[in-house]
Amino acid sequence: MKHPDVRYAWNGDVALAYQVVGNGPIDLLYTDGWCSNLYMAWEGPRYGPFLRGLSQHARLIPMDRRGFGCSDRFSPDDVPPLEVLADDFISVLDAAGSERAVIMGVWQSGFPAAVFAATHPERAAGLVLCSAWPTYSATEETPWLPTAEEWEGPTCDDVRADWGTAGYFSSHPIDDLDWLVRYSSMGVAPGALITETRRHARTDLRGVLPSIHVPTLVLQDVEGTSIQDPRSARFLADRIGGALLRPYEGGGELHWYKGADAIVREVGAFVQGLREEAQSFDRVLSTVLFTDIVDSTVLAAEMGDARWKDVLARHDEIAEAMVARYRGRVVQHIGDGMLATFDGPARGVRCAIAIAEAVRSLGIEIRAGLHTGEIEQSDADVGGIGVHIGARVGALGGASEVLVSSTVRDLVAGSGLEFEDRGRHALKGVPDEWHLFAVVPDVHAPAA
Repeated sequence: MKHPDVRYAWNGDVALAYQVVGNGPIDLLYTDGWCSNLYMAWEGPRYGPFLRGLSQHARLIPMDRRGFGCSDRFSPDDVPPLEVLADDFISVLDAAGSERAVIMGVWQSGFPAAVFAATHPERAAGLVLCSAWPTYSATEETPWLPTAEEWEGPTCDDVRADWGTAGYFSSHPIDDLDWLVRYSSMGVAPGALITETRRHARTDLRGVLPSIHVPTLVLQDVEGTSIQDPRSARFLADRIGGALLRPYEGGGELHWYKGADAIVREVGAFVQGLREEAQSFDRVLSTVLFTDIVDSTVLAAEMGDARWKDVLARHDEIAEAMVARYRGRVVQHIGDGMLATFDGPARGVRCAIAIAEAVRSLGIEIRAGLHTGEIEQSDADVGGIGVHIGARVGALGGASEVLVSSTVRDLVAGSGLEFEDRGRHALKGVPDEWHLFAVVPDVHAPAA
């Protein structure tokens, strides 16, 4: 079969390959995780029919995420954070003329798919997670997942030794092995795959899952593997409100092989069951940033009213300019501080670093705190527990210090940001203790 034409969307200077297949009543953006190549996929004896099956139920928009297949590759030193991968979805949807789509993420692509659905529910008609995980490495709640050391050992070492050969797929007894070897070799370079695995080893979606409010389907092979354990699917479904959990018989990690027909049926039923209803998008996943000037009362007395007024005005100008640069929104100025929101945690942290550096020229220092969580938003204000947590985190910071909650830290793998552990803290008026981290101060922000 002749494959559909490959088109390109652009996120800044990065070209993202995608296709448009079929003309169903709803759009389905599909992205694979461990490997992807839009040209080769349609030539697969099993993969091609799998994609054609999906296109019978929706206007299918398969894409190669950045670093894979026909999209621009990244160097091993330039693995993007989740928020950038979520931005890529928007770029592809815009280029394909899609206002809203069901987002289907497989394997590692489940991470940006989930973040996108929680952050941009107005663009996500639904979410399908197939063989996805709640966190990359084992935690106290997910002990069945590989540890960071296990990812590094058998996984990364095997890629380094055998990627591009039939030996790498010795545990996948399939009848189209020659195609699979070529597909994987053309899908991703081994160095980039190893680096992405290492960078994302601490990615943790557990704090994001309750903020997903779009219809969600979780698909999981009933047999599972050491990586694709059925308990991961149950964990996802239990923590995403109203999520449907549908097991299928696949017999291995390659979802498009034996499990293809079952997945197509389940996705088709899910898509057909969606109804266009009036929805409210006032609850979203967001990163909140609180800042305030350290020792402002003392400084105001030292400077005098006139000079202090000028300093505050200049502080506000700098803060607003930096928030705009990092694609945030200033919600309000609070006394000698500010509340802003961002659709990506790394952008919020970079903004806080930039503000702290810039205002030193005014003879002042700020403290900053960030938290990523669900907020209730309106045109003029934001509220909810996520905002309260952000305010409490900010209040604990020192001069020129940027403190973040563990949720922020867990979502910025690949950003280049580094953190120092600040321990667990009780936050006034907020349940439980919260693990906080300080941004390493010598990390400089690249262009937003």
